[in-house]
Amino acid sequence: MNAVLPPVNEEGFLLDWQSWNQDVACTLATIEGIQLDERHWELLHLLRDYYQAFDSSPAMRALVKYVRQRLGDDKGRSIYLLKLFPGSPAKIGSKIAGLPKPANCL
Repeated sequence: MNAVLPPVNEEGFLLDWQSWNQDVACTLATIEGIQLDERHWELLHLLRDYYQAFDSSPAMRALVKYVRQRLGDDKGRSIYLLKLFPGSPAKIGSKIAGLPKPANCL
């Protein structure tokens, strides 16, 4: 199920967020060592919704707030997001969702 990746930058982020699809997401997730399930897909689509609404990838605090507003208190918590996208949920989630790197992520 690994797709040929569209062009990416030196950090592995897609150059064109519109070239993303589920196969591309699966390939990016494999590179990150993540096996996607329905919980991941829910957040990946939410990240893409955020990007379309605000024309930017969310930082962690904005991501937690957005998830809480859309999916409720149980999922809108840092610990939940860290379990799905270890290390930096905003950065890794955005990468797998085909979005640019959030502005304040290292």
